[in-house]
Amino acid sequence: MQTDLKRALPETIVSGQPITALAPMQDVTTLPFMSVISEIGSPDYFFTEYFRVHLQSNLEKHILESITRNRTGRPVFAQMIGEHIEHLKRATKDLLKHNVAGIDLNMGCPAPTVYKKKCGGGLLKEPEKVDRILGSLRDVIPGLFTVKMRIGFEDTQNFEAILNLVNKHGIDLLSVHGRTVKEKYKSQVHYDSIKTAVEICDCPVLANGDVSSALKSREILNYTGAAGIMIGRHAIRNPWIFSQIREYESTGRIRRIPLQEVFLYVQTLYDALKKPWITDKAQVNKMKKFLNFIGQGVDPDGQFIHLARRVQSERELFEILDRFMLSGSERYFADEPYEGLVARPNCE
Repeated sequence: MQTDLKRALPETIVSGQPITALAPMQDVTTLPFMSVISEIGSPDYFFTEYFRVHLQSNLEKHILESITRNRTGRPVFAQMIGEHIEHLKRATKDLLKHNVAGIDLNMGCPAPTVYKKKCGGGLLKEPEKVDRILGSLRDVIPGLFTVKMRIGFEDTQNFEAILNLVNKHGIDLLSVHGRTVKEKYKSQVHYDSIKTAVEICDCPVLANGDVSSALKSREILNYTGAAGIMIGRHAIRNPWIFSQIREYESTGRIRRIPLQEVFLYVQTLYDALKKPWITDKAQVNKMKKFLNFIGQGVDPDGQFIHLARRVQSERELFEILDRFMLSGSERYFADEPYEGLVARPNCE
């Protein structure tokens, strides 16, 4: 049931500007990554990886650390994924014992292992179940309750019905990824559907999906009328994107990023993710999922990505970084991904 209580969203870094948020990404938006991003150019809001909620679940310690040990100074929303009301309520009450900006429900994860359990994007097939879940959680969340969703499972037949449920239950912020679950990350983003969400919903809406640059952000905001944007994979590639958006909104200009700064980003991230108990090779392999994205802006021929995917040691990695980012005259990181360079061939 919708409450009359006014729940104000946290202030943005620059007052009056559109909201920027780092999208939750499993095994990426960890405390180390949040910390590195915040030093380069923080988003207004952070969202945690999702807490898996089921009969035997407890709050995962490594995800909880992104709340309890977070020193970014920015609001952190705790995201949950699950489908059983009583377990979701239990997890919500546990999360509210911590310094969270709000509770976020995942209704968009496109992983088959998730939606086949009727969680994440799987919920979009059952508006009646969404109605019960949102109502039950709204009853136990006195503060901000937010939702991240896609526009449908295989199609958009339930989209407007679920948007009406967002209104019915007084959701405070809605993030919409403009693809269906089945489209994963392969199709064009349906910004017209995000525009529909903005028109129907009483709460602010964040546009999510292929927000690749400050210029693209402004185009999306102009078209959809959204209150802000949520960025995932492109923030891995370009962690300056949030500060570039603020700069563009304020001045109409965007600072170009020298590749030397990209080198420092990779070095800082490598050190932040390093664990003393894992091997050199394992550490390098862990970095490859980040380098896949970063490499989209390093060289147009894709040589960096090709070589980075094959390195086996820290020494090899930093030799390649030196070759492409530090050697020779000053070069700049691409504002948009170079055409034809795919970050994750197995997924996109």
